[in-house]
Amino acid sequence: MGKASRRRKHGADQGSAEAARTKVAPAPFVSRPFEGLPNETDWVAMREILPAATATVTFAKGQAPEGSPSDVTVATVLPMAWPGLHRADGTVFFGTQSGSVSGDASRDLALCLLAAGAAEKGTPITSTPAATAESPRLQDLIDTTAPFEVTVHEGFDFWVGDSELDDDAKSSLERANESVIPTVKMDAAASAYWCRIGERTHIRLVLPEDEDTATDALARLHAAGESGLGGPTRLLGAFRACGLLVPVWDLEPEKTSADYEGPLGEFMTRYAEAVASTDSLTADERRAKSGLLSRQVTLR
Repeated sequence: MGKASRRRKHGADQGSAEAARTKVAPAPFVSRPFEGLPNETDWVAMREILPAATATVTFAKGQAPEGSPSDVTVATVLPMAWPGLHRADGTVFFGTQSGSVSGDASRDLALCLLAAGAAEKGTPITSTPAATAESPRLQDLIDTTAPFEVTVHEGFDFWVGDSELDDDAKSSLERANESVIPTVKMDAAASAYWCRIGERTHIRLVLPEDEDTATDALARLHAAGESGLGGPTRLLGAFRACGLLVPVWDLEPEKTSADYEGPLGEFMTRYAEAVASTDSLTADERRAKSGLLSRQVTLR
């Protein structure tokens, strides 16, 4: 090999080594990405099960990008599935169900939040870069002492005023409104939502305990015949979302959400007792747990 070839090879080796040294690791997997945020269960609901909902968060001191308001609107979905939007009136939105997907949803959404806050007024965020191990998390950016209160909407008219929508965005709004599943936030339990899908109605509840604890508690109730919400209702099963468990009940379709406030409150009392139990699962409870696990699915 000539000197020039050796120099080129040596330079290439140096470049490869430097690239390896400076390469940023991808975002690590976090099983409960919203842990540590106020109302973790409602963050999970906004990320995974709610069709049209908003909440407000406040940047922590010194974390707001230049030109961004301190208060930002969190939305389930934005027009054209944008990850973020800095409206012409200065309002900043970021969407929980859009953007890049890594092993840590908190980092993914933090990038949406920062991009939307830093954007010029009237500018949508159409994509975000992949999160890395160095990307900030929501827990780093927002005031975690402020409450996180979800408002459920009948449609997506909260997006922007009609005067700000171009034809594509108007069409997106119309299609989105037509597809919204009627949903009502329940009062008897935190992060419980009644919904109507076709001719059937359901309640979906995001439980705050770790998956294993919540599954054991549901198994105790199911084995005792106490997992329903009265009458012919039944626990269909549960799915896993962002490290938490979300049981789903099939309800009487002719009844409204208000009819289930009492039964849901009674269930929560039974559930709390089941969570507090320190007894080992009985044979019947272990069989009930196996049945629940066989019907579980993981979102994302």
